[in-house]
Amino acid sequence: MITINDISARIAGRLLIDHATVSLPSGTKAGLVGKNGAGKSTLFRIITGDLSAESGNVAIPKNARIGQVAQEAPGTEDSLISIVLAADKERAALLAEAETATDPNRIAEIQTRLADIGAHSAEARAATILSGLGFDHEAQLRPASSFSGGWRMRVALAAVLFSEPDLLLLDEPTNYLDLEGTLWLEDYVRRYPHTVIIISHDRDLLNTAVNSIIHLDQKKLTLYRGGYDSFERQKAENDELQTKAKAKNDAARKHLQSFIDRFRAKATKAKQAQSRIKALERMGTVAAVIEDHINPITFPKPEKQPASPIVAVSGGLVGYEPGKPILKNLNLRIDNDDRIALLGSNGNGKSTFAKFISGRLEAQGGQLKTASSLKIGFFAQHQLDDLIPNESPVDHVRRLMPLEPEAKVRARVAQMGLATEKMETAAKDLSGGEKARLLMGLAAFHAPNLLILDEPTNHLDIDSRKALIEALNDYEGAVILISHDRHLIEATVDRLWLVNNGTVTSFDGDMEEYRNLIIASARRPVEKGKDDAGAETVNKAEQRKAAAEKRASFAPLKKKINEIELLTKKLETLIQALDRELADPALYEKAPAKAAEKAKQRGEAAAKLSAAEEQWLELSAEYEDAMSG
Repeated sequence: MITINDISARIAGRLLIDHATVSLPSGTKAGLVGKNGAGKSTLFRIITGDLSAESGNVAIPKNARIGQVAQEAPGTEDSLISIVLAADKERAALLAEAETATDPNRIAEIQTRLADIGAHSAEARAATILSGLGFDHEAQLRPASSFSGGWRMRVALAAVLFSEPDLLLLDEPTNYLDLEGTLWLEDYVRRYPHTVIIISHDRDLLNTAVNSIIHLDQKKLTLYRGGYDSFERQKAENDELQTKAKAKNDAARKHLQSFIDRFRAKATKAKQAQSRIKALERMGTVAAVIEDHINPITFPKPEKQPASPIVAVSGGLVGYEPGKPILKNLNLRIDNDDRIALLGSNGNGKSTFAKFISGRLEAQGGQLKTASSLKIGFFAQHQLDDLIPNESPVDHVRRLMPLEPEAKVRARVAQMGLATEKMETAAKDLSGGEKARLLMGLAAFHAPNLLILDEPTNHLDIDSRKALIEALNDYEGAVILISHDRHLIEATVDRLWLVNNGTVTSFDGDMEEYRNLIIASARRPVEKGKDDAGAETVNKAEQRKAAAEKRASFAPLKKKINEIELLTKKLETLIQALDRELADPALYEKAPAKAAEKAKQRGEAAAKLSAAEEQWLELSAEYEDAMSG
C-alpha cells in the first residue's frame, strides 16, 4: 500500500497541491492526469523525496525501491546492453564481488543470491526490453554516444524497466517513442508485477495499461477505478450530481438567510433566528464544478479540390545520398479524400516518405506526379525550433497577411486555438502545446488540399488531442499522419500504410491487428543478428481463433469482475444518496435517530465499497495476467 497523506506543495510561491490524500493498493497501475501545470511532476518529486512537501507525508513500504527514468540520457562509450544491465545495481555488485571473493561460504552466498534474482537470465531480459523499444541485436552492442538524444532516452527507459523497482514512476514516457514502442510499453506496463504511476496524455495507454486513474484537479487528488474512458464517464456523472447538490444547497441557504434577515432584529423571533444561523453554519457550501475550456483547432477549407489522384508515384526511389536509397519500389496513389496513417518503427523511413510527398526531398528515381493546383501543408515537431523566439503568434501570422487589418490577423490566430492572452506572448515563452498549435496553424495557413502531420501530439494534452481529432475530422482535404497516438489514428484515418523493409505497402488489417503483431513480435526471443521488427504476420484466422478460445476459458473470471463493477456502482450511488440526505441540517433536528442510522448505513456502504474495490483490483490483475500469458 502506498499512501499520499494530506500533502500540500508550493512551487515559486504558487500552491499546486492542497492537503491532498490518496491510497494505492500494492500492484496498482495508475494513470496520473490533470491539466498542464496542475502539479503532476511536482507530486512525483515529492514521492521520490527530491522535493519536500509543505505538509503531509508519503508512506511507502520499508525497503521498497522507487524507479524513474533518468533526466539525462546516457551518452557514454558503453554499449546499450551493458548500460541496461548495470541498472540492476545488486546484480552488478554481486558479479564484481564474485570476481575477487575467496571465502567459500561467501562465494556460495553470492551464487545463491545471483540465482535468486535471475542474474544469469538478465542479459536475455535486458535484450528483450531493448528490442521492444526498437533496438535490434546489432544496435544493442553499439555505444550510447552513437545515438541521438531521443534514442538515448529510450535506453534510459529500458534501464529503469530492467531494474524492476517496486514503485515505477513514468512521466510522459511515450514522448520519445514511436507507435511500435508505445504499443510495446502498453503491454509491458499492463503485465508489470509491481506498482506503477504513469503521467501521460496518451488516451490508449491510459485505457490499456492502467486499472486506476488519479485525477489532480483543484489542488486535490481523486482516485477513480478503471481506465481513462471510465474515469471520464464517472467524473461527468459526479460533476452532474455536484451541480445538482450545489443548486439544492444554494436554495436551502438562501431560504435560511431570508428567515435570518427578516427576523434577526425581532425579539420574539430572536431565538429562532439564532437557531437558523447555527443551522446555516453547519450546512456549509457545495463547491461549484469548474469546467476547463479548451480552445478548438480549425483547419481552413481548401478553396478548390483537385481531381484524384492528387499524388501518384511510380517506381519511386528516394534517399539523402546518391546510390543510398532509404525507400524504393514506391508505387502508390493518394486521392483527394484519403486519410492515411504511416506505420513502422522509427528509422524505417516514415519522415523520409513524408518529406518526399511534400516536395521537400526529390526523387532519385521513378516518377512523382502531383495535381497541378495541389497545395500541401507540412507539420513536423522539429519545426518548433523554426519559430522566431521573440516574435508573438500575431507577429508570425501578420507576416503571412501583411495587408490585412489587425482584427483579421487576430481572428486567424484565434482559429489556431490560441487564447487571447497568448496572442502577444513571445514564442519562446509559449508552452510546447501552444507552439504546436501555432505551428499547425501556420502549416495549414494557405488552405492546403493535403495536410501532412508528423508527430503532432507530443506537446498536446488529452483535451487538445481531442480538439485536433475534431479539427481533422472537419477538415475537407486529404491527410497523411505519423503518430504514436493510437487513439488519434483510429479516430481520424481510414487507410494504413506500412513503411518497412525499404518500401511502403498497404497494411490490410486494423490497428488492433497491428498491435497484436507488434506485441507478438516483441515477446518472441530476440535472435542474435536478427531484427524482429519485420517479422511476418502470423495467420490472422488462427490468431483470432486462439484469442477467442482464451477469452472463453476465462469467461467466469471476467463475469465475476463485471458483477463486482455493478456492485461498486450501486454502492457508489447509495453513498451519494446518503451523503445528500446527511447534508440536510433538518434531518438532525427533526429525526436525530434517523440521522444516526443513515450515518451508520453510510459507513457500512463505504466499507463494502472499499472491499469490493480491493477484490476488483486483485481479480483484474489476475485476468490481465492470464490473458497476456
